Amino acid sequence: MKKQIFYWSVVSALAGFLFGFDMVVISGAEKTIQSLWGLGVGLHGIAMASALYGAVIGSLFGSWPTDRFGRRKTLLWIGVLYLISAIGSAFAPNVYLFIAARFIGGLGIGISTVAAPLYIAEIAPPKYRGLLAGMFQFNIVFGILIAYASNWLLAGMGENAWRWMLGVAAIPSVIYAVLCFGIPESPRWLLVRGKREQGIQVLKKIQPEASANEINSLADQMANASTQTKATGFWSRPLLKPILLAFLIAFFNQLSGINAILYFAPRIFEMAGLGAQAALLQSVGIGVTNLVFTFVGLWLIDRLGRRTLLYIGSFGYIISLSLVAWAFFTAHYAIVPACIFGFIAAHAIGQGTVIWVFIAEIFPNRYRAEGQSLGSFTHWIFAALLTTFFPKIVTSFAPGWVFVFFCGMMVLQLIWVKTMVPETKGVALEDISARMD
Repeated sequence: MKKQIFYWSVVSALAGFLFGFDMVVISGAEKTIQSLWGLGVGLHGIAMASALYGAVIGSLFGSWPTDRFGRRKTLLWIGVLYLISAIGSAFAPNVYLFIAARFIGGLGIGISTVAAPLYIAEIAPPKYRGLLAGMFQFNIVFGILIAYASNWLLAGMGENAWRWMLGVAAIPSVIYAVLCFGIPESPRWLLVRGKREQGIQVLKKIQPEASANEINSLADQMANASTQTKATGFWSRPLLKPILLAFLIAFFNQLSGINAILYFAPRIFEMAGLGAQAALLQSVGIGVTNLVFTFVGLWLIDRLGRRTLLYIGSFGYIISLSLVAWAFFTAHYAIVPACIFGFIAAHAIGQGTVIWVFIAEIFPNRYRAEGQSLGSFTHWIFAALLTTFFPKIVTSFAPGWVFVFFCGMMVLQLIWVKTMVPETKGVALEDISARMD
C-alpha cells in the first residue's frame, strides 16, 4: 500500500473522529445545561437530540454537495461545520442558539457518513479498500473514547466546564479542515465529471509505478463504467439490488438495538441491579470493548471478507441478545454486563466495521453519492426513532421481550446475509457494479 494513499485515507477518516467526539461530548454537559437554563423534559430532550436530527438531514442531502462540488471540498466544509458547531455550542447564551449550533454539527455528522467512506473507497486499491474505508468507523469509536476522556479532564474547570467540553472540539475541527487542503480530489469523480486530465494526474499519484498506457486504460475503465450505466435515475430498476442492500444493511444495523444499548446502557444496567456501576460500564467498559473489537474487524475485513464478518456478527448478536433476554426473564442479572460486552464485540467486528465500507462499494460511480446518502439516511432515521422511543418501549414491555425482538431481527439479518449479500472483498468498484446488474 502506498503511504500517501494511507495518509489521504486517514485524513478523510478523521471526519469520523469528529463525528464520534461530537456525538458523545454532550454527555458531560447535559445535566448542567438542563439546570442552567431550567429546561423541562421536552425541551431538554430536543436539545440533546438536535445533533442527531441534524445528522438525519445531513445524510439525506449529503449526496448533493458530494456530487456537485466534489468529495474533497465537501470533506473540507464538514470541518467548517464542526468548527461552527463547537464555537456556537460553547458560547451559546440560551438553549435555542445551543440547539441551532448542535444541529449544525449534526449536519456535519450526516454529510461525513456520505462523503468520507465514499472518498476512501474511490481512492483505495481493492486489496486494502476494506481496511482503509473501515478506518472511518475506527475513528468514530476512537472519537467517542477521547470525548469521554476530555470530559473527565475538563470536569474540574468550574461552572463553565461544560462550555470548555463542547468548545474544545474546535481544535480537531481546525486541524482536520487544514489537512483536507492536502488531499486530492477523487479520480473517479473527476472522470465522471469529464475532467480527464485532472483525473489522470491523481491516478498517477495513486499508482506512480504504472505506465502511461496503464493509467489511460484505468481512466477509460472508470469513465466507461459511468457512461455505460443507464441514465434512468437513481430510483430505477437497474439499481434495485444495491438500493435494497444499502437500505437493509442500515436497517438491520439499528434494529440490532446498538444505539439503544449505547445511549441507554445506564438504564439497562440499572434494570439489572447494577446502577452504581452504570456510568463506568458505559463510558469505559463499552468504549474499550468497542475500540478493541473494531481493531479486530479492520484486521479481518480484507482477509475474511465483508460477508463473513456479517455472518460472525450475526451469530454474536443472536447469542448475546438471547442470553440477555434469558437473564431478564429468569432474574440471572449477573450475566448481563458480560453479554452486553459480547454484543458490542459482535457489532464492532460485524456491522460496525462493514456498513460504511459495503455501502460505498455497491453503487456505480455515477450514483455512488446518492447510494451512500440513502444508506446513511436509513441508518440515522432508524437511530433517531429507536433512540426516541426506546425509553417508552422498555416501560411498556418487560425488558426480556425487548431483547427478544432485537434477537429476532438479527435472525432475519442472518437469513438476509445468507440469501442476498454478495462478497465484495478485493473486487474493483467497477466490477462490483457490473455484478449488481
